Amino acid sequence: MVHLDFFSSPIGLGHITRDIAIESNFQNITTNFVTGSGAARILKKLEIQVEDVYKPPSFTVENGILKNPAKWLWNYYQYYRDCKNISQKILQKDNPSLAVSDEDFASLSVAQEMKIPTILITDILETHFTKGLASFIEKKMNKSMQEIIKKCESVIIPEIGDSKDNIKRVGPIVRQTNHTREQLREKLSFDKKTIVISIGGTDAGLFLIEKALGAVSKINQDIKVVLVSGPSVNRNYENVINLGFVDNLHEIIYASDVLISLAGKSTIDEANAYGTPAIFIPIKGHFEQEDNAKDQGFVFEDIKRLDKLIIEKLDERRKQINTEGATKAAKIIQSLIDSH
Repeated sequence: MVHLDFFSSPIGLGHITRDIAIESNFQNITTNFVTGSGAARILKKLEIQVEDVYKPPSFTVENGILKNPAKWLWNYYQYYRDCKNISQKILQKDNPSLAVSDEDFASLSVAQEMKIPTILITDILETHFTKGLASFIEKKMNKSMQEIIKKCESVIIPEIGDSKDNIKRVGPIVRQTNHTREQLREKLSFDKKTIVISIGGTDAGLFLIEKALGAVSKINQDIKVVLVSGPSVNRNYENVINLGFVDNLHEIIYASDVLISLAGKSTIDEANAYGTPAIFIPIKGHFEQEDNAKDQGFVFEDIKRLDKLIIEKLDERRKQINTEGATKAAKIIQSLIDSH
């Protein structure tokens, strides 16, 4: 049995959900996940082995707008240094055949120094959080990131496109379900038109809950509203079913009629894969979410017309697509292990 260490960024929940999809396709491989926060909580709920050791910095979001990105970047740099020390101890202890990282660059840097083969899973090849003086620091960090990327045996990108050199584009990486939509709706008691509001792994999406609930209240239809508030929001809302923290968001998305969410890559991919009409509102100033939302036809200012968008989406036909990204990613990892 071959062993690998799987380092998954705990900044948001999208990294770990796609990593679970990949790991489920492994054969004759034992996996030790290394992450933290809500990501570790999901793995524990699923009884998957995990070292809960990372404590990521939080974004400061006010009324949907990212504040002090330079401060966050500085906190991230400190976090990166901590992660290097943590990952070094784990890699020395485990001595894995392979180190796989989902946007945890600290572990890649250490593994490459230790001559352990590395694979990166990522949506982005450089960041654009800051402007002005702070951008010089970000440029240096991007340069270091590019050097790490070049040294990876493979870089798996969950989007459709051409592969070149060590860059492997595999398409969306999405968790699968063994249930039909009808079975899920019955299991979840979705007995009428159901709108799901999901804000991810932090409290950064609180603004979206308030705006979405206000928009739904203007719609004169018999609608069930379900909130997936994540691990950081413990608040009850009138006439809303709050599922709190879940480990099966993909099934909830599949069962719903409309999804309202922040613009995280994995949530977008799951909604598209399961054919659920969706509205994606990015955090303003968060370059990655703004890019993701733009690809889906949305911008931050759409939050002002949520009621109209919801009505449009309630009438939209479902269009499910087949995704093989998880299978392809697993094969890339498996083939590297087999070749060593």
